[in-house]
Amino acid sequence: MKLRIAFGALALIWLAGLSHNAARAEQNKTVWDGVFSTAQAERGAAAYKTACSECHGGDLMGDGFAPALSGAEFMGNWNDLSVGDLFERIRVSMPPSSPSGTPPAQKADIVAHIMHMNKWPAGEGELEPKTDVLKLIKIEQKK
Repeated sequence: MKLRIAFGALALIWLAGLSHNAARAEQNKTVWDGVFSTAQAERGAAAYKTACSECHGGDLMGDGFAPALSGAEFMGNWNDLSVGDLFERIRVSMPPSSPSGTPPAQKADIVAHIMHMNKWPAGEGELEPKTDVLKLIKIEQKK
């Protein structure tokens, strides 16, 4: 009986370690890990054109008032932050005239489009429209 309890305790410790390592691996994701799909970025391009391009421009370079979402200015503002930080900013405040007019799923697609335009690689998965999940993905200018 004591052997079974000890074995069970060791198994729980081992499983807790695996869970911790999996969480750490998730936290170590970056924009270079293919965290969005090409299809998601394409959906995001269409949503961006409708909801964002009037202010941020078709090329994502901003208009002087609205900041650039691509290039050096964008990287200066977002490097070392998380995709969740970017998503949350867009989710709660964009577009300024109607932040709730674009659903969170479309805003995640828009973030995928922004990532694609910044030349980060696409992968198989898609960005989830959940800030806490996206906070585990770090924005890095360079790999």
